Amino acid sequence: MLGAILLIFILFFLSQPILNALQREHKWLKAGLLNQMYWYHMFFGLVYWTYSQFNRSDSQYYFYKTQFKWKNWFDAFSEGTDFIEWMAFPWVRWLGFNYDMMMFLFTWLGFWGFVYFYCFFKENLRFNPKFEGWDAITLFMFLPNMHFWTASLGKGAVIFAGIGFLTYGLSWPAKRIFHIAFGSFLAYMVRPHVLFAILIGMGVGFVWGREKVPIYQKYLVVLIGIVGSIFVYEDLIVYLGYDPNNLIDSFEEESTLNAQRLQSSGSGVDMTSYSLPMKLFTFWFRPLFIDSPNALGLVVSIENALYIYMFSKIFKKSFLEYIRIAPAMVKMSAVVFFSISVSMTYVMSNLGIIIRQKSQIMYFMLFVIVAFMDWEKRMKIKKRAEIYNRIVEEERRNRELAET
Repeated sequence: MLGAILLIFILFFLSQPILNALQREHKWLKAGLLNQMYWYHMFFGLVYWTYSQFNRSDSQYYFYKTQFKWKNWFDAFSEGTDFIEWMAFPWVRWLGFNYDMMMFLFTWLGFWGFVYFYCFFKENLRFNPKFEGWDAITLFMFLPNMHFWTASLGKGAVIFAGIGFLTYGLSWPAKRIFHIAFGSFLAYMVRPHVLFAILIGMGVGFVWGREKVPIYQKYLVVLIGIVGSIFVYEDLIVYLGYDPNNLIDSFEEESTLNAQRLQSSGSGVDMTSYSLPMKLFTFWFRPLFIDSPNALGLVVSIENALYIYMFSKIFKKSFLEYIRIAPAMVKMSAVVFFSISVSMTYVMSNLGIIIRQKSQIMYFMLFVIVAFMDWEKRMKIKKRAEIYNRIVEEERRNRELAET
């Protein structure tokens, strides 16, 4: 553990030049806050490490496979689980990192997902939306469930970092090619379907967003999306475990298998008979206090209660008006969140897995919500300004009438 403690401090000092560069680019960025987030995230790395000492963890599986399975580094280079071992290989086999050090190295990678999601939120909003007097964006960045599942040797940290890099890059594609390329690489290698959902969402946002874009560019984006989907369709379906030649039957077979697995799962939820709205509710907001499977579930229930409260903010007629005129990043986030949510509800039935998987996409919907709150505030300010200008104009006219 001494090596891991030393590594935590080394990684902190290595982070400072990157954070300082971000602060020079974004004057509103608070490096002190991000440093606090670093230590907060490392604390959850310690929490997860402690959890793994008493419970079976995928992180142990990844580490021992990296130690003993692969003879050559690039033998492990493929999508999915093997990619985590490919990333870990040089550190474990060449530099001699032990399990504790690998846990915190990947925790550090997960930390960058939070950094770039924070930047994405801040640069796409004009105001700081408040939640009961608290800064909503800062509050979102410190949600415990989000940190727990992205603070270990495993897919959670890697995919979250990849999504953070990619989303930040898509806010300004011309200037952030590295972020888009690196984020896309991580997302594709861990979960290809998540990457394609983001790219499809970006295409929709680009075409239907308020930004003024030449019509030929919009159709070009649609064409690229269609052609890309044709090329990746079969590989993506195979990766998800379905037969591309008999997709419907294989999908139904997988759903039936998931239902059978519930019999041996202590935290299973049989959603096979649920309607789509109920499936989505289960995916987004459960467990709640009444069905929390354990102590961790109780903590998650508090977070889910916050999600329910935040979702209640959009149940307004004005939200439909806002989505219609919303910028590309908002529409992209809405499409990504909803499309991935729908797909996941049909292949997941275990609360433990649901809690872990939804942490990858919840920031997209939270961004839509705070962007809507930001727009509402701007509309209120605009309306007050219009009223004030009308009063001033009426007073001017009255003075002119009085003088005549």
